[in-house]
Amino acid sequence: MKKAILIILILTLVLTIFTGCRESDKVSYNLSMEADNFNIYRLVTVINTRTDEVMFQIRGNISITKEADGDLAIIGEDENGKYFKHFVCLSRDVSYVVEQLSTSNVEKHKFEINFNPKMIFPFDATVID
Repeated sequence: MKKAILIILILTLVLTIFTGCRESDKVSYNLSMEADNFNIYRLVTVINTRTDEVMFQIRGNISITKEADGDLAIIGEDENGKYFKHFVCLSRDVSYVVEQLSTSNVEKHKFEINFNPKMIFPFDATVID
């Protein structure tokens, strides 16, 4: 029994070593988190692909998610710290493009966990590779 557990542990360790994340995966994740925290300036353009007309554009520090019903949810923060949310109904004739208009100094070896500010002991967690 002990040998079986040891073999399973060794196989798990070997698989963990060989299935590490790529550097681009870490940077992509960190950029997404920065955007979701309203720290990256973006431009969203919604296009009617049948007529090639731009239907909607929004610029700002925005977070973009796809809702369960397929709609695009755009959440933003204005210069006064107020939040807004817009929905775009995506269909066969409606598409969108998201551009990142500003650069971000995210680190590939660090991530941050943000807890509710009402916590008794807030802290930042950092992982160093």
